[in-house]
Amino acid sequence: MQDFVPGQRWINDAQLQMGLGSVLSTDFRTVTVIFLATGETFVYSKESVPLTRVQFAPGDQIITHEDMVLEVLAVEEHQGLIAYTGKDTAGDLQIVDESLLSNFIQLNRPKERLFNGQVDRDLWFELRYKTRQIQSQLASNPMHGLTGGRVSLIPHQLYIANTVANRYAPRVLLADEVGLGKTIEAGMIVHQQLITERASRVLIVVPESLVHQWLVEMLRRFNLMFKVFDAERFDSLVDIDEHTGEPLPGQVNPFQTEQLVLCSLGFLSSRPEIFKQCRDSGWDLMVVDEAHHLQWSEQDPGFEYQLIDQLAGNTNGILLLTATPEQLGKSSHYARLRLLDPERFPSYSRFEEEERQYRPIADAVDALLQGQDLTPDIRKTLEKLLGHDEVAAILPGAATPEPDSKAIAARQQLVEKLLDHHGTGRVLFRNTRSTVKGFPQRELVAYPVELPAQYVELLKIFRQGQFSDAQLLLCPELLFQVVNESEGAHWVKIDTRVGQLVSIVKASRPEKILVIAASADTVLDLAVYLKVNEGIDCAVFHEDLTMLERDRAAAWFADQVSGTQVMICSEIGSEGRNFQFLHNLVLFDLPLNPDLLEQRIGRLDRIGQQHTIRIHVPYLRDSAQEIMFHWYHDGLGAFENTCPTGYSVFEQVEDDLLEVLHIPGMDYADIIHRTRELGEHFTELLQNGRDRLLEYNSCRPLVAANLLEQAVVQDQESGIQEYMELVFDCLGIDYEIHSEGCYAINAGTHLLMPFPQLPEDGMTVTYDRQLALSYEDIDFLSWDHPLVRGAMDLVQSSEFGNTAVVALPLAGVARGEFVMETIFVLESASTQDSHSSRYLPPTTIRVMIDQNGKRLDQLDSPGVLDAGGEKLKPAMIRKLIAMKKGLLRNMIRASEKFAQTLAPGVIEAAGERSNAQLQGEIRRLEALQKINPNIRDQEIRFLQRQLEVINHKLSSASVRLDAMRVIVAT
Repeated sequence: MQDFVPGQRWINDAQLQMGLGSVLSTDFRTVTVIFLATGETFVYSKESVPLTRVQFAPGDQIITHEDMVLEVLAVEEHQGLIAYTGKDTAGDLQIVDESLLSNFIQLNRPKERLFNGQVDRDLWFELRYKTRQIQSQLASNPMHGLTGGRVSLIPHQLYIANTVANRYAPRVLLADEVGLGKTIEAGMIVHQQLITERASRVLIVVPESLVHQWLVEMLRRFNLMFKVFDAERFDSLVDIDEHTGEPLPGQVNPFQTEQLVLCSLGFLSSRPEIFKQCRDSGWDLMVVDEAHHLQWSEQDPGFEYQLIDQLAGNTNGILLLTATPEQLGKSSHYARLRLLDPERFPSYSRFEEEERQYRPIADAVDALLQGQDLTPDIRKTLEKLLGHDEVAAILPGAATPEPDSKAIAARQQLVEKLLDHHGTGRVLFRNTRSTVKGFPQRELVAYPVELPAQYVELLKIFRQGQFSDAQLLLCPELLFQVVNESEGAHWVKIDTRVGQLVSIVKASRPEKILVIAASADTVLDLAVYLKVNEGIDCAVFHEDLTMLERDRAAAWFADQVSGTQVMICSEIGSEGRNFQFLHNLVLFDLPLNPDLLEQRIGRLDRIGQQHTIRIHVPYLRDSAQEIMFHWYHDGLGAFENTCPTGYSVFEQVEDDLLEVLHIPGMDYADIIHRTRELGEHFTELLQNGRDRLLEYNSCRPLVAANLLEQAVVQDQESGIQEYMELVFDCLGIDYEIHSEGCYAINAGTHLLMPFPQLPEDGMTVTYDRQLALSYEDIDFLSWDHPLVRGAMDLVQSSEFGNTAVVALPLAGVARGEFVMETIFVLESASTQDSHSSRYLPPTTIRVMIDQNGKRLDQLDSPGVLDAGGEKLKPAMIRKLIAMKKGLLRNMIRASEKFAQTLAPGVIEAAGERSNAQLQGEIRRLEALQKINPNIRDQEIRFLQRQLEVINHKLSSASVRLDAMRVIVAT
């Protein structure tokens, strides 16, 4: 039993954050201690007191109540109380009783904790050291943040994300065709920019119908919790002046209350004060989806376009997403590029002229890649762009009659150099299905059915001019509901497509079927009919449902065990939702816009689809539906093939097409013929010039293949499972097998400290990417997962693991001798620019010495389990420390001297490495800028600033003791 005297200073072993406690009183059985730092008083039983006496030694620093700092020179004890003699900052001697020590002193530094008996399990020391090593490796890994999400490793996506995300403030247009994963690419870029701290504030602007889809995708795939902003949320955060319509002065900008914000374009354009607050809130990165909806012309730029233009001017990085970069016309395509860089694209006429100049480059690249003869014109192009000397050095090896591996490498070298001259290739990425493999076949199944007599009469009314919406011709059930308001739902009893739909559903059982119709009213009527008349339960998905209701419907449909066979959705289902787990699509009607048709089919026709897609199209004979069906099928070939030129063709024939839709019995063979010819013409145009260059530049195959290989290896060799099992062991988290490859984790009853990232009801996790992609309710633990990052932050921010004492056998060390292992961290006083961690990652210095001060760094860092060590009891550890206090202090001083000796070499090596990386990148961009104006000055200035910051950090770097382990040899 320990002796307690009023005025003594003690610490609570389990609650170091309470600071120093003072003994108030004591009796035979208890001791009362007050912790003035927190204002709490505790009464402890002397038989099981969780307290340790605080006693500093010569060489330590202490702080008094009056914030006077002393270096301890001598320690004396009188009647159980300690007096310290020390030197203050002025060099004067002072004597301080322990009762005058600051209440806020926390013994969390390694030396203090060791000599006051605060020693952790050896596993904690191992965890702390491993965490430091892993963080250093992650910081210097160029792919860190790219592959940690719940995403498949697809070469073209990896290529685009890696190319864009590693830029400072990227400003690009992602224009991959439908189904190639633009949302995933954008998510990977955003995720990597946040993980590497290149960005901290991100705004995503999407159509209203896609808000929840983006919310779910960012959370489910990347664990990014965006906050949805709408009018209700905005109004709850700001008070508006009734007279001026402006926010009252002195209020916080509501957009600045969150770092990650998701909202609709309609919300931003609804009220001036909303847009102004958003524009002025300071974003690092903005993502705009469905950017082709932004209407622009030189004479009349659209209102929404102007809003995004202003936001783009106030935001460093911009990602614009569209699957149709040119289908709305070249001027519309130019308008999107102008949003990215108005200085680079100042006028439409200049843009057109520049586009014409790319044709020779495309021809040269094509010839090189296809192994064709290099004609005199191509040779002239090469010399003009690359210079005579450079071409002369490479061309002979590339122009051999029968190309061997050297010739192929030479041609690839020329291609890489040519691509750097491609103007928009740096800001525009467009992969096509023709170049990206892995897509399914499409199979059309058409069902011509009789036109009901009631519809014939209704269509006569329509053609008399009472209605102007041509889409009603393609959806006669809507016309029926307008004319027969009291019998709106009765159309299902007369429409022959309904019976055909029932037959399709029954014939396809148990395969799942997605049905798309233009209107929510049609969706609801079909669902009721199938339920009441056929006993078929259907999920419905339409714009009148809340986001939560849509999500529940999609989840019910996706459930392979107890989910419904059929989902019926309105046009909203053609944008954003992915249903590649099924392969039956019923188009209950057809849209006028070819892009909408492609988007409908694109919900199933995506990378990852394993089956041929069956597209079921019931249509009414002798109606506009039949004409539209044949226009799509015979004119565009849009059902069985993708149709990137569809809208361009539609613009050319729109008036004639609408005319034949309105006039029954009119011959439409001519318009089908014209459509086919125009389609071939536009397709040929898309295959020439800039489009082929984009195809080559948007995914350089060798680079993409190398990235994929790196990603696969990193998945296989990450070591994350072993690390997290050590975390769970140290923290006291329950961890058990849930199923093959999956594990259940829970806080349990032995949790050592709060773990905010772990839900109260626990979670199921896997380290297997394919399992995570198959089961959305299982978390994919990667180095980027919040749980893993939170664990690493917790380890480094706490004092746990910074001291350990263990007994184990060591080769070459006599039994009973002491060995000390110390871990030092190289730190800088500079707080400038956190982006530099990629080039100057956190660095550790490990020093191991014996009790004579001899270096033993040749020994591996030992572990208790693998080295057969034994855990020492706390009482034995305290006794050993007390007995060997002088020896241990000498060993610490010797370790610090070694670390100081090693530090300059480590700093110099880090400087050479980071300077070589940055200077090489700066030189590369400066050279590229001379031939490609899309290299922005801002990017080069950022790298130059990084170089200055790193050199400043290195000049002020010093070593700090982070952890120490005392090993008693057995």
